[in-house]
Amino acid sequence: MASIKDVAAEAGVSVATVSRVLNDHPSVSADARARVLAAVGTLGYRPNAVARSLRTDQTHTLGLVISDVMNPYFTELARSVEEEARALGYSVIIGNADERPDLQDHHVRNLLDRRIDGLLVSPTDGGSPLMLDTARGGTPMVFVDRWIPGMEVPVVRADGRTAVRDLVAHLYGLGHRRLAIIAGPAATTTGQERVDAFREALHAHGLDLPDVYTGQGDFQADSGRRVTDGFLDLPEPPEVVFAADNLMALGALDAIRARGLRVPEDIALAAFDDIPWFVHTDPPITAIAQPTGELGRAAVRALVDRIEGRPPKSVALTAHVVVRRSCGEPAPPEPPPTEPPPTEPPPAQSPAVRSPVRRSQT
Repeated sequence: MASIKDVAAEAGVSVATVSRVLNDHPSVSADARARVLAAVGTLGYRPNAVARSLRTDQTHTLGLVISDVMNPYFTELARSVEEEARALGYSVIIGNADERPDLQDHHVRNLLDRRIDGLLVSPTDGGSPLMLDTARGGTPMVFVDRWIPGMEVPVVRADGRTAVRDLVAHLYGLGHRRLAIIAGPAATTTGQERVDAFREALHAHGLDLPDVYTGQGDFQADSGRRVTDGFLDLPEPPEVVFAADNLMALGALDAIRARGLRVPEDIALAAFDDIPWFVHTDPPITAIAQPTGELGRAAVRALVDRIEGRPPKSVALTAHVVVRRSCGEPAPPEPPPTEPPPTEPPPAQSPAVRSPVRRSQT
C-alpha cells in the first residue's frame, strides 16, 4: 500500500505539500496540486482517516440516533440524512434507540467515544441528563423531528399542529362528531403535541375529547391494536380513530378487521405520518404527511453549520393532509370512457404494373 512519502516522491514535492493538497489548503500552487493528485491516482493512495482525524481534530463523521428504525418514517429520515451528509463530505453512523431512553443514551455514548464531529438525535424522552451534558460539553447537536424543551439546541421539525387542525376540520366537514385519538408517549414532544393539537382542534368546532376517547399508545403497532380494541368495546364507540403515528394506525386497522368491521362504513381511520403502504390498503388511508426527506436534509445542513462555526437556526417545515377514502370521503369520479380512435381504411393498392413481354422474333 502506497504511503504519503511515496506520493511525495512520485509528484516531486515535499510530504508537507502532499498533506496540504489532501487537506485542500489554499497555499498550494495549481501545478503542485495537479502533480500530487496525479500521483495519488497513479499509486492508488488512500489517506489514513484515523491518523488524519488526530491531526485535524475532525473525523468528518456525524452521529444519528433515531427512535425506531422499523418505522418507515424514520427509515426515510435516515436515508435523507445519509444522502445529504455524503454530499457535504461527511459519513454517518446510525444508532437505533427502539423507543428506549437507555438504548438512546447507549448509542450517544458510543458515538461520542468515536469522536464524531456532530450529533443528530430524535429523542425518545424529555429528561436525559446525558443529552444535557452532551450539549453543555460543546458537542454540536441538532434535534430532528422531536426535541427536549428547555435545551438550547436547534430543532428541525414539521408543524404538526396546523396539519392536525386541518385534519379535524376535514373530518368535521364529513359529518363526524365522535373522534378518538391513539396518542403517542407523553414523554415525547411529538406525542404530547399531537394530542394537545387534536383536543384544541375539536374545541374549535365545539366538540369535546372525553377521556374514554383518548388512548395511550407507544408509537408501536401493538398499542394501536390494544387501544382500538378498547374503543370498540365502549357502549358508544367513536366514529373516527385518529392514530398519532403510522404503526399505531396499522395496528388499529388490524383490530377493526379482526372484528369483521369495515373502514369507513363502520368506523373511520386517519393517521399521522403518511407512508407508501397507506395508498395500498383498502380503502387507502387518509393521513398527515411530513416532508421527511427535506427534514433530514435540513437537519444535516443545520448541524454542519454548527460544526463549521456558522450560526445554527431552527427550522419548521409544513406538514399537510393527504385525503384518501378511509374517513368516508367520496370516491374519485370515474374517468370518462375513452373512444377508440377511428379505424382508417387500408391504403388503396396501386394496380400491379406488368413488365412488358418481349416477343421473340422469328
